[in-house]
Amino acid sequence: MKLIKSILYVLMVVFTIATDAQEIPPIQIFTPQDYGAEDQNWAIDQSLDNYIYVTNNKGLLEYNGASWTLYNAPNSGILRSVRIVGDKIYTGGYMDFGFWTKNEQGRLVYSSLVKHKDLSIKVEEDFWGIINIEGYVLFQSFEKIYIYNIAEDSFDIIHSDSRINKMFNVNGSIYFQKTDLGIYRIENGEQTLVSSSEIIKRKEVVNIFKSNSGLLFLTKEDGFFDLTNGEIHPWNQDLNNLLKGFSIYSSARLNDESFVLGTIANGMLHVNKNGKLLLQINQSYGLSNNTVLSLMDDSFGNIWLGLDNGINVVNLNSPYKVYTDKQGVLGTVYASAKTDNYLYLGTNQGLFYKLIDTNDQFKFIEGTKGQVWSLAIVQSTLFCGHDKGTFIINGTQAKKISSEIGTWGVKEVKGFPNLLVQGNYKGLNVLERVDDAWRYRNKIEGFNTSSRYFEFVNSNELLVNHEHKGVFKIKVDADFRKVIDYSKLPISKGDKSSIATYNNRILYNYEEGVFGYDSTSETFVKDTVLSKLLSGENYFSGKLLSDSNGKKLWGFSKDAIIYVEPGKLSSEPLVNLVPISSEVRKSKTAFENIHDLSNNNYLIGTTEGYLIIDLNKLELKALDINLNRVGFGKHPDELFPSDLVKPELFSNKNNNIKFQYSVTNFSKFATTSYQYRLIGLYDNWSNWSLSSEVVFKNLTHGDYTFEARARSNGMMSNNVLSYSFTIEKPWYIKPLAIVSYFIFAILFIYILYYFNRKHYKKQQQKLIANKERELKLEQLENQRQLIQIKNKNLQQNIDNKSRELGMATMNLVKRNELLNNIKSELSKSKSLNDVNKVVKRINSSINDTNDWELFEEAFNNVDKDFMKKIKAIHPSITPNDLRLCAYLRLNLSSKEIAPLFNISHKSVEVKRYRLRKKMGLDHEQSLSNYIIEL
Repeated sequence: MKLIKSILYVLMVVFTIATDAQEIPPIQIFTPQDYGAEDQNWAIDQSLDNYIYVTNNKGLLEYNGASWTLYNAPNSGILRSVRIVGDKIYTGGYMDFGFWTKNEQGRLVYSSLVKHKDLSIKVEEDFWGIINIEGYVLFQSFEKIYIYNIAEDSFDIIHSDSRINKMFNVNGSIYFQKTDLGIYRIENGEQTLVSSSEIIKRKEVVNIFKSNSGLLFLTKEDGFFDLTNGEIHPWNQDLNNLLKGFSIYSSARLNDESFVLGTIANGMLHVNKNGKLLLQINQSYGLSNNTVLSLMDDSFGNIWLGLDNGINVVNLNSPYKVYTDKQGVLGTVYASAKTDNYLYLGTNQGLFYKLIDTNDQFKFIEGTKGQVWSLAIVQSTLFCGHDKGTFIINGTQAKKISSEIGTWGVKEVKGFPNLLVQGNYKGLNVLERVDDAWRYRNKIEGFNTSSRYFEFVNSNELLVNHEHKGVFKIKVDADFRKVIDYSKLPISKGDKSSIATYNNRILYNYEEGVFGYDSTSETFVKDTVLSKLLSGENYFSGKLLSDSNGKKLWGFSKDAIIYVEPGKLSSEPLVNLVPISSEVRKSKTAFENIHDLSNNNYLIGTTEGYLIIDLNKLELKALDINLNRVGFGKHPDELFPSDLVKPELFSNKNNNIKFQYSVTNFSKFATTSYQYRLIGLYDNWSNWSLSSEVVFKNLTHGDYTFEARARSNGMMSNNVLSYSFTIEKPWYIKPLAIVSYFIFAILFIYILYYFNRKHYKKQQQKLIANKERELKLEQLENQRQLIQIKNKNLQQNIDNKSRELGMATMNLVKRNELLNNIKSELSKSKSLNDVNKVVKRINSSINDTNDWELFEEAFNNVDKDFMKKIKAIHPSITPNDLRLCAYLRLNLSSKEIAPLFNISHKSVEVKRYRLRKKMGLDHEQSLSNYIIEL
């Protein structure tokens, strides 16, 4: 019967955990693609500087809070175990174990202890566990435990004929289990049997813890067993019954003495120190895999899970818890409320509820399908503002009391306990309580603007904000039935703006800041404290919310949630930050909602469910920023590691410098941003950036100091990272080069002087030569001018001779023409004897050779070589032909030539014909042209 009850209990618990809703801590997921290695991760440890080291199938992984680095296994085998002792990272794996140390460049370098001590390792021997204790490091395989004395650099070996599954450090004592033999302890380098109880020796023990009365054994499949006074018995039977449904592979005990268990197929379990199951997280709740091969709690209270496929970080100590609607049943949460029995969520799909303090699924309240805008508990009644109207919620039932569509919210009217005012899509409406039941009474006539945000200045005056129209002041009559007067207030409208009342003061928030309403002047006055946090670059949403007891005012910026509460020792309000950015909190912008769950726990609606913030656990600690890598090189994509400790001197060509830095904040909801500056280039800090690295390209020579700082969880880092370096001058401006330049300059000046002197001497000689040449040229020019004058005179003589020849020729022609005319007239006379004497005398004058001789002399003066030249070419021509040639040379026509010969025109043509034949000219060739061109 007890067995049946146990089985039913296990099934009930497993089914409940697997199917019901849970509010779980944030989980940060790293996939193999994120960390750049294979899927399985066998062991995890944390260094003194809070870096995380994980042994992977591919090698050793290092995580600095910003990026992962993989160091390949030295023998390309799988690394199974890791333990950090001081500045050394010990790892064990396939047929090898040793340690890693960081070099000057921040890179890990491996040293094999197996090779160093020439240890005899069995074939296929893996090292699954490493423990450090009192100056010793123990390496465990399935067959042996190697005890390494760090100081003496020596080994002792514990052999076992039975398989050693694991070894454990329990308050400074080393225990291990031999399969089928029992539990042993190492004392003075020897193994001592602790228990060989049948109860435990045939069960695989995965961990051993200290208990109040002795030892507490955690088995793989049967739960916890307590060893007291040599007797072994179950520690918590209910827990053991539950754990029989699981196969435990890894585990750890936390500082609060609770237990974290990693299973083969069911994810992670968290059990308190009394054995009560607190939490189970598996793949359906956010883990990337259900097989937990290793786990480790870090110095911040996070649980690191090395999974069969990936690495997860569970922020177990986080002030945040998350409920995610993975099935999409709820939708986006717009409002929430809590009563004595139920937690309600108003979403875009309706109103849902569940019993408080349970992991029950949320259930839908019938009749509320559609958009819920608000939930408000007024005078112990829960009102639901809905797209369809107004509902009163009683337990799991909804009753519609108003059909006026689009109820944004419901507020009390001071001094009128039986009246409520609600804002709707088309103005303001009044609800009235009659016979202890609320009902719709009337619309307040005279104002039809959508009234999502409204606050009372007094009982009859309200401020209504519309983000696209502005802020209105409305005065209603005493019976709340109509608007007497309303006006728009002198302040800008604002996208995503809102108004809210806090500490008896109406506040208006939009992108320009937060403004308080002054009822006396009916104006808004800027609140400098709040505006600094909720405007400008920080502005994300104008939504302001006052919690139910009116002690906190909430606002939502880009990088945080801000809440204001009264000062404890002064009238000045305290401004607090919840460092969770808009990207992480995933609220619906301008529809942010927050509800006080009690005890400083607040529920914030998101687009995927909701987020719970426990302000009691919110601790803002400043962290250190670490320098991880410095790279330098000629090209930004081809950099070499640099020394991280001492200042570096880089050559001028290696002027591309890259810095990588980080903060070890492993919270999923934390946002770490960085600022940097390079003193020597510019002294001002850069803008805040999420990038954890920066590259400076093509830096000029000089001395530089790189500085970086971080802002994590809204807190500045404890330190400012600093790294100094120098880029050498280029070779051409180094001292030796400058001396060389000086020597070369002197040499150059001397050479310049020498050649200048030589040049000037040469120029002087050249100048003298030029002067002499100029004188000669001048003389020649003078001679030329004299020749020109002579030639000119000769030309004038020739011209004169030509004129004389022409005149002589024309005189001859005219004389002969005259004589021929006279001859012709005389021939007509009647006295023939007298006429004949005159004619005879005229013929004698016409045929006078003296005229020809005179003409010939003049012709030769002008063209003296023509006669000789033509005679030489044509020796057969006669003097009469020469005479014809002379006339043709003067370009005289046959008509002009005829009188000179005292013959007819036709006789001249005959002479020309005969001359052509003597000269042998072709028929087509012109005689005149031929003679002229000679």
